[in-house]
Amino acid sequence: MRFATLTRQPDDPLLRIIGQHAADPRPGKIDLGVGVFRDEEGRTPVMTAVKAAEARLLADQASKSYLGPEGDIGFVRALATLVIGDAVAADRVVGLQTPGGTGALRLAAEVLARAGVARIWIGSPSWANHAPLFRLAGVEPAMIPCFDLTSQTFDLDGFLAGLGEAAAGDAVLLHGCCHNPIGIDPDAAGWATIARHVAERALLPVVDLAYQGLGDGFEVDADGARTILSAVPECLLAYSCDKNFGLYRERTGALFAVSPDADTGAVVLSNLLSLARANWSMPPDHGAAIVRIILEDEGLTAEWRDELETMRQRLAGLRAALADGGRIGTIDLGAVAHGKGMFATLPLSPAQVEWLRDRHAIYMAGSGRINIAGFNMAAIATFHDALRDMVANGVV
Repeated sequence: MRFATLTRQPDDPLLRIIGQHAADPRPGKIDLGVGVFRDEEGRTPVMTAVKAAEARLLADQASKSYLGPEGDIGFVRALATLVIGDAVAADRVVGLQTPGGTGALRLAAEVLARAGVARIWIGSPSWANHAPLFRLAGVEPAMIPCFDLTSQTFDLDGFLAGLGEAAAGDAVLLHGCCHNPIGIDPDAAGWATIARHVAERALLPVVDLAYQGLGDGFEVDADGARTILSAVPECLLAYSCDKNFGLYRERTGALFAVSPDADTGAVVLSNLLSLARANWSMPPDHGAAIVRIILEDEGLTAEWRDELETMRQRLAGLRAALADGGRIGTIDLGAVAHGKGMFATLPLSPAQVEWLRDRHAIYMAGSGRINIAGFNMAAIATFHDALRDMVANGVV
């Protein structure tokens, strides 16, 4: 009776919020929890370029046979060119397809553990799945508090001071752009300083690039990652196509490794392939094939980039409208304008989050993290009014 030794694990907080929102019968309820892009009507549409690529795939795909643990090689190569560019020599880069960005991060964690990396430093707060993902793979997370929620700023000096405790050979996790859950990224000078610090202390960076194109623009959003890659001999880059191609349920991602030379890279790739084989054997093909078809066709690539830019501008417009609420009590919504991408975290207490849910049917994570794309313009006005009501009622 081994199952009797197990203890019940707590429900995932975000999944619980999704369920609560779905069960709420109140009209005008607002879901700021689940991290998906939505249009003004609250839909998460399939991109036109994706639909066109799917039609070609349906017409032309001749087999559903396995691709191998490396996945769709055309997808991997096209993505490497698009994301990494000429930041490092191509012969120093190896990669493989993964089940989403989470699969890429898990594979990164396992190869770090196999390489003898015992600790990874993570700016806090970070995506809720980062710390448990690395810990379960055998790499202990060390958290560095480095964000001020009131001013919505990144504390570069505090982050570097935390890294001052790191030992040579430790890993460090870096959000490539559009930080989740804060939405605040280092500026260009900050990225250069971080890259120099990481290189000087012989740390191994793991860059999580999950929102390219949703911040300052597709190319600019890669600058931080490229700055890091060009400064160090070794690096891992986990990439997700879920958000910028809208392929959430297709679980489409990749993991790239930068090594000092091609021979070392071949060894790294052999380890990645053996770990992938033991984890998921072969990755799902559909999403990767869609991305490959888009990136191999100039017309589809242009159409996709136009659609992505429309999404980016919508997020920027929603963020600006939210910031127009100004200061409400101790909450300075104007500071949210500093951020990029889908997420922000407001300085709200768990009690305030609960009150907003119970009184106004506004659902968000207990930490105060909100998905900007969960708003439409009318909902932003509702949210401003709800915050004023909260302050007037003295909820703290």
